[in-house]
Amino acid sequence: MNCRWHSSLLFIGSIPAAFGGCGYHLAGRSDALPKSIHVIAVPAIENKTSSYRIEQRLTAATIHEFLAATNYKIVSTPENGDAVLRGTVLTLEAVPLLFTTTNPTGTTPTTTRATTMLVTMKCDVTLTDATTQKVLYHTDNFVFRNEYEISTDVKSFFEEQDPALDRMAQDFAKRLVAAVTENY
Repeated sequence: MNCRWHSSLLFIGSIPAAFGGCGYHLAGRSDALPKSIHVIAVPAIENKTSSYRIEQRLTAATIHEFLAATNYKIVSTPENGDAVLRGTVLTLEAVPLLFTTTNPTGTTPTTTRATTMLVTMKCDVTLTDATTQKVLYHTDNFVFRNEYEISTDVKSFFEEQDPALDRMAQDFAKRLVAAVTENY
């Protein structure tokens, strides 16, 4: 085997070992919360926007993500948790980002419709130790932003049964749980 090739393989093989002790880890798998926290209470997220029932979807998605990505037991009542996660949706907006234009033939006019929406949500989030009342995580500026393709008109994007809203809640919950458990 060529000596230069062998040295290159050794160098490449040593990269993971070199970074292993530098604090790199898989997102969502860190356990930065105190060891005394085993049960996290997640009461209903508050909604200060005019978006109908968004808080229910976000709460359900957050609970699901905690159960799927962590070893914490989740309850809804604050008095039964070792820590309490409270959240408030402060603003929620969706703006058209990409458009498509159809140029029909004949007497029908050219139409333009949105095909991708940019959703931006700002929340206030606090995780508090239930025993000591110490704030373990807090931000009044938890900003979630993501793009979503839509297949219908803009009005239907925020209808109650729209699957895009469920995808948004799931994406939000993944980021929130990672932020809280990794204490960023």
